[in-house]
Amino acid sequence: MTFETDLKNIIRSIPDYPKPGIMFRDITTLLGDARGFRRAVDELVQPFAGQKIDQVAGMEARGFILGGAVAHQLSAGFIPIRKKGKLPHQTVSIAYSLEYGVDEMEMHEDAVKRGEKVILVDDLIATGGTAEGAVRLLRQVGAEIVAACFVIDLPELGGAQKIRDLGVPVRSLIAFEGH
Repeated sequence: MTFETDLKNIIRSIPDYPKPGIMFRDITTLLGDARGFRRAVDELVQPFAGQKIDQVAGMEARGFILGGAVAHQLSAGFIPIRKKGKLPHQTVSIAYSLEYGVDEMEMHEDAVKRGEKVILVDDLIATGGTAEGAVRLLRQVGAEIVAACFVIDLPELGGAQKIRDLGVPVRSLIAFEGH
């Protein structure tokens, strides 16, 4: 069996969550599988081994888990990108599009030094609104975004292409049909 097949078998799919017609891809089963989790992190890190990566940015909340593990493997710092109002120090924020409306995310204004090389990490890319907001937020403070990495891509929703159109390479470990 290939790693991709193994990964698809480890990730739990929950129909009609959070609403009818949605197939939710639950990575908590991957996080709980020691070998699968380790292999997924190794696969996310592999293209960047030997490169100088200064920071890994992870989006709340599953991006914190994956991003922290990736940062550790790369000996890089970690930047939490959070929902508005959750960080205690001076922040920069950006509004981003959700499927139904707009939200805001923020990070500490001193989390990145201008020109630092950053990898963006999250569990899944769907429509790309959150990832696009994170790319714009990181660029606002002068980060050089090396890549955006995801365990899962839902290609029919176009998010990965949206990030590529911003000039950021996208890496995902597996793709699932539908949304």
